[in-house]
Amino acid sequence: MFQATNEQIQSWKQKHGDVFRIVVEDKACYLRKPDRKVLSYAAAAGKSDPMKVSETILKNCWLDGDEEIQKDDAYFLGAAGKLDQMVEVKEAELEKL
Repeated sequence: MFQATNEQIQSWKQKHGDVFRIVVEDKACYLRKPDRKVLSYAAAAGKSDPMKVSETILKNCWLDGDEEIQKDDAYFLGAAGKLDQMVEVKEAELEKL
C-alpha cells in the first residue's frame, strides 16, 4: 500500500489546500480537493457517460498512490464511491424581498 510521507502531505496542502487519502483494501491514493474547473469538466464528460464523472475527478485530482486504483475496475469503483465526500457544499439561504 502506498504511503506518502508527512513532508509530501504538507507540501501538497501548501500547494492545493485540502488533501484526501482514499484506501481501497490494500491500495491507497492521495487526491486534492476538486475545484470548480475540474467539477465542470467532469459534469460535461458525464453527460455522455456517467462513469466519466468519477474518472475525470480521480484523474485530475490525483496526487500520488497505487496506480491500480485508476486501472483496476474493482479498486476504481471503491474509490469512486468516496469522491463526492471531497466536495464541500455550504448551506445557502434564499430570501425573497
